[in-house]
Amino acid sequence: QVQLAESGGGSVQAGGSLRLSCAVSGYTYSYFCMGWFRQAPGKERERVAAILSDGTTSYAESVQGRFTISKDKAKNILYLHMSGLKPEDTAAYYCGADPRGIGYCVVGRTTYWGQGTQVTVSS
Repeated sequence: QVQLAESGGGSVQAGGSLRLSCAVSGYTYSYFCMGWFRQAPGKERERVAAILSDGTTSYAESVQGRFTISKDKAKNILYLHMSGLKPEDTAAYYCGADPRGIGYCVVGRTTYWGQGTQVTVSS
């Protein structure tokens, strides 16, 4: 059974940094697309970053240059390093994973989800 568990959220002032972690267990597929998604109150969930099993990464324009997604293969942990945080980054952050490809690493199609961790950025 695949399980994803996020941690590392919290409250930070604008301009600060946080590192989110997503511990992955039970994932036995050789291929993956894993991503970080976020959902702010009253807004739809959106993908902010994704990484494929070949190391290819992609970012939403709103976080490009500020966020970095990475995966520790040995520990099976997905990370999101966030810097230059802005109040508009405030949201619940979720990690997601899918073995079918980048086209499935999107909201509404991703197979596996974590429970989320809250990030609050104050001005």
